[in-house]
Amino acid sequence: MSIYLVLDSEGANKDVKVRRKFSVLDKAGVPVPSLSRAYKSVQTFRPKASTSGYSKFISKADLEGSPHVIDDCFTIRCDVTVLKEIRCEEITKLKRQFVVVPPSNMCRDLGGLLESMDGADVTFHVGGQKFSAHRSVLAARSSVFKAELFGSMMENGGDPVEIGDMESDVFKSLLHFIYTDDSPPAMTREDVVMAGHLLVAADRYDVERLKLICEDKLCTHIDSDNMATSLALAEQHSCPGLKEDCFEFLASPSNF
Repeated sequence: MSIYLVLDSEGANKDVKVRRKFSVLDKAGVPVPSLSRAYKSVQTFRPKASTSGYSKFISKADLEGSPHVIDDCFTIRCDVTVLKEIRCEEITKLKRQFVVVPPSNMCRDLGGLLESMDGADVTFHVGGQKFSAHRSVLAARSSVFKAELFGSMMENGGDPVEIGDMESDVFKSLLHFIYTDDSPPAMTREDVVMAGHLLVAADRYDVERLKLICEDKLCTHIDSDNMATSLALAEQHSCPGLKEDCFEFLASPSNF
């Protein structure tokens, strides 16, 4: 039996250098060494009807007596490696770097400003605790704070701003996010209630990114105990993702 590798002359417009190997495969699809042949040298195929192979790859007698013939069929694999010329190009010498630009530390610095209260010009009373902050920072991050602090509350001068219907730790987390843009830490199931309160606060003061972060965390902690509360939050504060996740939870009988 003869076997040849032929270059498709229609798609070839230049010489192609290859290494190739023909192998009869056993039942497991593994090449049989005694029935494998390969040229050690590189073969050059030219655009005009170039071929390379063996006129006597395997004899009929060897083939008929081979255990690798099943139901009068056998498999031959052809491995072809196309070789391309390696071009040597001058590599531009990397310039030594004398200046290393560090990542931005703006959020860290603003967080430090919140902690130090340097230059604070507004005070909040929330849940029996006092918080000092900076009007300009709050206004830049929240359209609601901007409207309040540079609108009706401007007339109050230095009087503390009373925040009702919110726990002090929730307001503290809200301020921390406003100054640092830092996401709350990974939540356990015990933190789900806090995430719900923080979502309400974020929606109240139009801090959209924090609202979405809390919504996402609530989605990952839905269970039979908090599903009803989560669905109510989704309805009241326009959280379509959380609402859809609650409906998906309800649709699965295995959750109950």
